[in-house]
Amino acid sequence: MNSCVLDEQNFRHCCQLLLQQSEQLKDGWSWEVLQGSEEGYLRKTALRSVVIDSSPVWNQEGSGSESELHTSCHSWPKEQSVLVGLLDADSIKGDTDDEDEDDGACTVSEGSSQALQYEYHILYSCSYSTPVLYFRAFTLEGRSLSLEEVWSSVHPNFRLRLQKNPLNTITLQEHPLLGQPFFMLHPCRTEEFMRPVLQMAQDQHRPVNYVLSWLSVVGPVVGLEVPLKYSTQLHPAASLSSTKPD
Repeated sequence: MNSCVLDEQNFRHCCQLLLQQSEQLKDGWSWEVLQGSEEGYLRKTALRSVVIDSSPVWNQEGSGSESELHTSCHSWPKEQSVLVGLLDADSIKGDTDDEDEDDGACTVSEGSSQALQYEYHILYSCSYSTPVLYFRAFTLEGRSLSLEEVWSSVHPNFRLRLQKNPLNTITLQEHPLLGQPFFMLHPCRTEEFMRPVLQMAQDQHRPVNYVLSWLSVVGPVVGLEVPLKYSTQLHPAASLSSTKPD
């Protein structure tokens, strides 16, 4: 098996291992099963304090209509793309060492801080053979954030690199299991950035949970932090296995 490709059976196995650790760490992940089906997904909710940047996000030369923002990362006009630089922890640390530490809230020069309720889902993509992160965000009054507001809440440490390292896009799509509108981190480059992670683990004979490693890279882009304790408590059984999960 190509170690960079994740089949659905191993996806479920990795999710089961992540759930076991989450229960120990009280990190809030659960497995949701679609009624009347064997299909399911990982789910977590979190309350975050963020700053929505008040400056315009979209290029004024492009269309300002949110409904015209295409959902394919290959078909978006450049000026309308919401590009996400997927960065490793060391590169993020390099940007923050000289800045004041914060409590996880997004900090920008303009905008107002507000509490938002985030809902994160991790699903398996048969098309890309990778996990996919879906999410949505609401104000405490129940209003859904627009795509532009979601983009504006992405931490500046990621946005500064967007022109240099555009590895992915945030798109608005229909949830494949729920049929509801969700934002999604498009998986078109997942294999590309996961390959060196998995290869290094294999070379060093270290156990690796594909879903956990992947989540530690993509999660922080949209405010979903993965506690370091997941890695320090990683059990040898966390390596990819053909064993079918419960």
